[in-house]
Amino acid sequence: MSPARARKGLRTPVAQRVQKHRKALRAAGLRPIQIWVPDVRSKRFAAQAHRQSLAVANSPYEKHDQAFIDSISDWNTT
Repeated sequence: MSPARARKGLRTPVAQRVQKHRKALRAAGLRPIQIWVPDVRSKRFAAQAHRQSLAVANSPYEKHDQAFIDSISDWNTT
């Protein structure tokens, strides 16, 4: 929306639908929040994940740590 439209209080049909939807959610007792999470598509994230996975794989406690993860996860239940 252009700044001129915003000053006049005119909204696009999309903005009106979004406003209506958000108003309905608030009326239902919900409120918006914003959550920032790592960008898993970034090269920096991939490099850090790789570094950490190598550190775990090369740890003398790797088998013990993996056994613990397996024991608390639902992945291995059938």
